[in-house]
Formats: sequence, C-alpha cells, structure tokens
Amino acid sequence: MEEAALAKSIAKILDDKKAYDIVALNVGQLTVITDYMVIASGRNVLQTRALADEVDDKMAEMGVPLRTREGYQEGRWIVLDYGTVLVHIFHPEAREFYHLERLWSDGTNQIDLGLAAEDGE
Repeated sequence: MEEAALAKSIAKILDDKKAYDIVALNVGQLTVITDYMVIASGRNVLQTRALADEVDDKMAEMGVPLRTREGYQEGRWIVLDYGTVLVHIFHPEAREFYHLERLWSDGTNQIDLGLAAEDGE
C-alpha cells in the first residue's frame, strides 16, 4: 500500500474508533525517521490503549507489520511504528504538552483526510 494511503487508512481506523483531533503529516522532506505521521488523541488512558489495539489489529489484517510499539503500558503517548508511517496516540494532556504538530508541520504538509470531524470533535 502506498504510504499516503496507509496514513489515511490509519486515520480512518482511528476516527471510526472515536479518536479525536486526528492529523496526518507528510514529514518525508523533514526527517529520515519516517515519511508520514498520524497524530490523534484519546479521551483517557483506556481509550488510547484501545485505539492502539484497533490500529494494530487492522494493520495486521491488511498485512502491514508493526515494527515497534512504545508507551502502551502508560497509555499517555503510544507510538506505533509501521516504517513509513508513525502513529502517535496521545492522552489529551500529553498531546498538549508535546504538541507534535508544531514540531513537524511546515504549513504545507498536512494531509486532507476527508474525515467528517477534522476540526477536532
């Protein structure tokens, strides 16, 4: 699957599972770490874990292997590494503190996800 399509698929999975404030960024020109980042928030630790589980399950069904998963135990900032796409799932307070969009957005690299609630709720 093409990287942008994979990022959009992950965003859709998160949206379907009621994540909010979902953002996808094309960061390939800014870093060698990955090509895309999908950033989303859950309302609490239980939901962040459920969101991570759902993404992981759906990606496995699609044959996309998970390279690493970090932060699952704490559930405040979970990172799922699919190689060309990094998924960041935040507890609201951690999202506000780290504000990854500010670090990785250059003003032109946000992907239009076409989600009904892209404005945050």
